[in-house]
Amino acid sequence: MTKIDNETPSWPTACILCSINCGIRVEVDGGQLKKIKGDRENPKSKGYICQKAARLNYYQSHSGRLAQPLSKKEDGGFRKISWDDAISEVADKLAHIHNSYGSHSIAYYGGGGQGNHLCQIYSSSLRSSLGTPYLYTALAQEKTGDFWVNGKLFGKQSCHVTEDIDHADYILFIGTNPYQSHGFPRARRVLDEIVKAPDRTIVVIDPVVTETAKKADIHLQLKPGTDALLMSAMLGTIIQEGLEDREFIEEHTEGFDEIKALFNTIPIKEYIDKTGLDQNTVQKIARDFASAEKACVRVDLGIQQSIHSTLNSWLEKLLFLVTGNFAIKGGNNLHTQFVPIVGHSDDSNKSRITTKVTGMSAISHFFPPNILPAEIDTDHPDRVRALIVDSANPILTAADSNAYINAFKKLELLVVIDVANTETAKLAHYILPAQSQFEKWEASFFTLDFPTNYFQLRAPIVEQGGSTLSEPEIYRRILVAMGLFPKSFPILQRIAGIHLRYPQLFLFPLFLFGYLALFPKYKKSLLMVLYATIGKAMHDGAQNAAALWGVAHLYAKKYRSAIKRTGLTGNRFMLGERLFKRIIERRSGMEISAHKYEEVWGLVRTPNKKIILNISELHSDLQGLANESNLDEGYPFILAAGERRAYNANQIYRTPDWRKKDLDGALRIHPDDAAKIGVESNDPALCKSANGEIKVIIQIDRAMQPGFVSLPHGYGFEYTDSSTSSHIKQNGPKINMLTDSDHCDPISKTPYHKYVPVHIYPCDSGKV
Repeated sequence: MTKIDNETPSWPTACILCSINCGIRVEVDGGQLKKIKGDRENPKSKGYICQKAARLNYYQSHSGRLAQPLSKKEDGGFRKISWDDAISEVADKLAHIHNSYGSHSIAYYGGGGQGNHLCQIYSSSLRSSLGTPYLYTALAQEKTGDFWVNGKLFGKQSCHVTEDIDHADYILFIGTNPYQSHGFPRARRVLDEIVKAPDRTIVVIDPVVTETAKKADIHLQLKPGTDALLMSAMLGTIIQEGLEDREFIEEHTEGFDEIKALFNTIPIKEYIDKTGLDQNTVQKIARDFASAEKACVRVDLGIQQSIHSTLNSWLEKLLFLVTGNFAIKGGNNLHTQFVPIVGHSDDSNKSRITTKVTGMSAISHFFPPNILPAEIDTDHPDRVRALIVDSANPILTAADSNAYINAFKKLELLVVIDVANTETAKLAHYILPAQSQFEKWEASFFTLDFPTNYFQLRAPIVEQGGSTLSEPEIYRRILVAMGLFPKSFPILQRIAGIHLRYPQLFLFPLFLFGYLALFPKYKKSLLMVLYATIGKAMHDGAQNAAALWGVAHLYAKKYRSAIKRTGLTGNRFMLGERLFKRIIERRSGMEISAHKYEEVWGLVRTPNKKIILNISELHSDLQGLANESNLDEGYPFILAAGERRAYNANQIYRTPDWRKKDLDGALRIHPDDAAKIGVESNDPALCKSANGEIKVIIQIDRAMQPGFVSLPHGYGFEYTDSSTSSHIKQNGPKINMLTDSDHCDPISKTPYHKYVPVHIYPCDSGKV
């Protein structure tokens, strides 16, 4: 660990709580993260942080941290075990299952937390060597419907849309509350700047009076689950009144005639009436958005995990596409991915891989967590029998906790790699302790910005605690023990050391390609080869960063001009070397590329670079909106399960001590509904769905609308209460005891977490 700034006792790193990963500086004392403040040298966040980052020591230091490998005993408890024994036993069991049942019997769940991507990238070598294509991730629980739509519109599911909010005149926030969830750099500061500008407009579309809605010029508080109706009515207004950007459509798109025919039949008044909104207001917003010089749309899980999830993703993109607000300053744009965490799965390929039990195809190379219990808990001969869970806690975070619990009990091998003893870890056969994100070299691959994109490599700032290892080292040892990977590469490692000093000699690439030509079986574990060669030769223990050498060269090959605009020079090879060197040296982050808006068209992946507006697979969903049925009378409330609040952060904080308020993760409910039920704030109550029931604490809140209630994510974990005699307690609601894996989008299997029909009873009603 090398101190970067000799004039201050703080260390540069990044917050790991959301996808923005703001730069921070941290004072460290005795392994504890002390004073935490924004890093003004970070070119992306520029010193900005929210209140959550200041409490990151509750992630680094808590009673649930794992210190050494554990294996399950016959009585269900755990015993301490050495790394050698743990790796040997895991490798033997994986080999037995692989040899007995085939590679399809093994699956992987994980992919890293919000900032734990660098180490997770090496899992691709483990999965490739084992031959399993089955990668289950949180992204597949949230975003694959969006990815699927992107593939239809832009040619590849790896195309991803961002929004240029900093320069937009007119912004639609749909199903998102960036004041709490962020989603773009310096969100609160940017929102405040827009509010102060008289010529800029914010429109929030949300069933709740959120913090962002309170700042908006207009808040459309629609009924929950009616987003598709609203966006269809807005598109109907634009198209029926001829407000589309015809020049943009003719030059850059295909399929508009089919779109026009669809939306010319939309009964605008009928649809708006179903949303509970005023027709004149909605249509004025549609007209103003269409006529704005620079307009964009920002969405999030509020519509991506609600009913009509995939349809919603199509409609929100049509809003900015038919109005020509694409590939312009202040509009929506595609962006580059420094490390391509989102891939493309061709759903037209008849030989594509599907799961053996449910027959699900991958989207963007991911499989949805909603189907995993069914792939395990069955007598099907090709069921999943072994699962590696890495940096994830699906028992609490995936839909239908009971289905996961029952399925995991049927696994022949469950290996959990994590920093904490999670609910999922407690069901494992082996628990392998990983280093925390502040004890190792790490990075986030959420490079989501345009026109300028950023990347930050984070050096460790805390000494390693206990007998823990980084994830790539765990993967490497398993592969070596299985005989799938060499113990070392002495010649390549020596050549790598020379290369780092004299990159212009081009020695390492020549020897590397030569080695892979002689031993082609290691091509599928190329990243692990880099880890074991150039990684071993890197200074300051930066072995985890080895993969970035290859990534930097690939990025330089694709986006040479954009990289040069950041000040780097050289031919393609030396440009990649200099980009890699800059990444290693600039610990507060850096610009990796600076694009021009017209270069967005180079990121469109259709053969003719035109956007294909028409998605015929979604026509029936769109046309079916007119016949939507009413709520089940047995479940008169709609629950948004997983709301983002001021003091919740997924499952990364394993102690309630970090919270300054909302200690119990209360159920928010409108006062009229509370009065009908007979409950008051702080009362216990029972929240029941068709799938389960949980006890909640009531919080009366006028920000909710009647019939709509919410619970936060990040609660429900078990912890040791230090104020008692080591009693295990549960902090707040386990919301996924209520959700159902079958209550999901038919295309992407994305769970409808924001639209869960429930009933609520006071605890004295006899329903407990």
